[in-house]
Amino acid sequence: MQHHEAPRPLVIGHRGAPGYRPEHTRSAYELAFALGADAVEPDIVATRDGVLVLRHENEISGTTDVADRPEFAGRRTTREIDGSPLTGWFTEDFTWAELATLRARERLGALRHASASFDDRFPIIRLRDLFEIIDVAADEQRRLLRMVAEFKHAAHFDAIGLPLDELFQAELDAAGWGRGDERLIMEAFEPTLLDRLGARGIRGKRVFLIEGSGAPWDLVLEQGSGAPKYDSFVTEAGLLRLAGRFDGVSVGKARLVGGAKAKRADAAGAPLSGAELVDAAHAADLEIYTWTLRPENSFLASRFRRGTARAAFGDWAGEFGEIIGMGVDGVFLDHPDLGVEARRAVAAA
Repeated sequence: MQHHEAPRPLVIGHRGAPGYRPEHTRSAYELAFALGADAVEPDIVATRDGVLVLRHENEISGTTDVADRPEFAGRRTTREIDGSPLTGWFTEDFTWAELATLRARERLGALRHASASFDDRFPIIRLRDLFEIIDVAADEQRRLLRMVAEFKHAAHFDAIGLPLDELFQAELDAAGWGRGDERLIMEAFEPTLLDRLGARGIRGKRVFLIEGSGAPWDLVLEQGSGAPKYDSFVTEAGLLRLAGRFDGVSVGKARLVGGAKAKRADAAGAPLSGAELVDAAHAADLEIYTWTLRPENSFLASRFRRGTARAAFGDWAGEFGEIIGMGVDGVFLDHPDLGVEARRAVAAA
């Protein structure tokens, strides 16, 4: 495939377009591309029989109707996920055939009545279905469309015999995407999994997700309390250590526009924030992405909120424009059309 210059920043439909349709459904992904997204971001988890499905987490009570299904009442359990007990229903306790009978619900439905009005109308889909959705949309729109695949709880799935890197490689081959190409970006909060994807020869960018606090769970399992904290990766030295190993980093937007919790960047070894973080990533030859840009007051930095209604849209154009103006390489949004509009406005200015 010939090289295509990507628009900048990449507008990535976060789990499709969940501002409008329940997340991770065929409808949400198709709508994301119709609204102008350059890429979509699936969250990848596994079933008991090794099928990769698209759900925010392996615990699915908040994103499906599983709790209302009497035939699955006995599957409710408590499990330790990344060091914390969690009670609910887990994808690894179901076959794909069983999960296929469930219906999707919008996770943020209390704030998003429009999206939640589609609850229980759409089934869960598999990763292999999304490859097909992207191929069809790319043909229809005559443009290069990408997938930003996020791997969830890789160490957990590894421990129960469902290695996500191995299952993903098989899905890539089956989908005719070979071992990846410029359409593929892979991301995870666990660097070990990204290393393994690279070792498998899967082509495509690998991006390290950096949480706002804590430490990568795979490193905690390996090193205990001595594991490096996420904050240590967003210093100048930390970014330089990632250079050459990964293609980019992806940070929560609070590191860029949060303000309140950002430490002073001039303190020795303190985590960088805002435009300084973006510039330092680029200086280390890393791309930098950010998540999740959402227009509701509930999610905006305080200075961009308008009025007191949590579900009302605040000055999203102001916040999105400030972030895009820092020179980030990709933005994850629940309303992809607003990302396209904000990018256009910044370019025009």
